[in-house]
Amino acid sequence: MTAEALLALARARGLRICTAESCTGGMVAAALTDIAGSSDVVECGFVTYSNTAKQRMLGVNAETLTAHGAVSEEVAAEMAEGALAHSTADIAVSITGIAGPGGSEFKPEGRVCFGIAAKTAQTHTETIEFGALGRDKVREASRDHALACLGKAALRSDQ
Repeated sequence: MTAEALLALARARGLRICTAESCTGGMVAAALTDIAGSSDVVECGFVTYSNTAKQRMLGVNAETLTAHGAVSEEVAAEMAEGALAHSTADIAVSITGIAGPGGSEFKPEGRVCFGIAAKTAQTHTETIEFGALGRDKVREASRDHALACLGKAALRSDQ
């Protein structure tokens, strides 16, 4: 879903959006706010690149980070829920992953975890293995996937 289409859908449904981004560094929020008039839909965006920022700004539990690592569906869920809790948004998306270069045998380059939290629904998470496409392409693919996730959440919203 394009940023324009997402904004139109959210606007029609009376929804406010929030983002919690790590490996994309604010690319989702930028895609949305690049469009004039987006302020009636976009509530805020959190860029929480470090684990400390994830804990302080979003309330991610240190125990979750220790047990699962920053690149995990568990952390993605807590990031999305924290963004929702620290804003007046109706839906929030989170992104945490390894854009590259690098990675490990357990967490390879291109692995990105997403979370979607909504006031009217249970939090949903998923992991996408984009592969070693290169840093820029992984980040772009993550941005686009997050926009699609927000679009699905907006369609399911009962507001």
